[in-house]
Amino acid sequence: MSNETYAIPLRYRKMENLHIVFWLLKDISWCMIWKPLGIAMIFPTLIIAIVIALRTRQYMSEVCHNVAIVVWITANSYWMVSEFLHFDTKVLFGVYTYKHLAIIPFALGILILAYYYLWWKPRHPLALETM
Repeated sequence: MSNETYAIPLRYRKMENLHIVFWLLKDISWCMIWKPLGIAMIFPTLIIAIVIALRTRQYMSEVCHNVAIVVWITANSYWMVSEFLHFDTKVLFGVYTYKHLAIIPFALGILILAYYYLWWKPRHPLALETM
């Protein structure tokens, strides 16, 4: 075990906390069908998630989890917009509707985490990580 410490600068932590506020506002807006606020909250939520992923890129454990969050927010936002604009139930093909397209970024997030846990981490046992 390493005695290394991973510290998050206060300005980054404040940004991460604000990110949670935006994310909750987006999801509350979805739940309450407040379309303008829900759609508006996509942008700060997604932008901050991307910034967080970029700032943590020196640690594979962090960047993989943070990129998975980016694609999760993307999938979640697409799903919300598809419901707000009423194309979620339109048939894409067969039994699949346009809402089902959200599975693409959701699956991408799972693949990123599978890459980290099943391939990268076992091959780099001495790499510093935050998890």
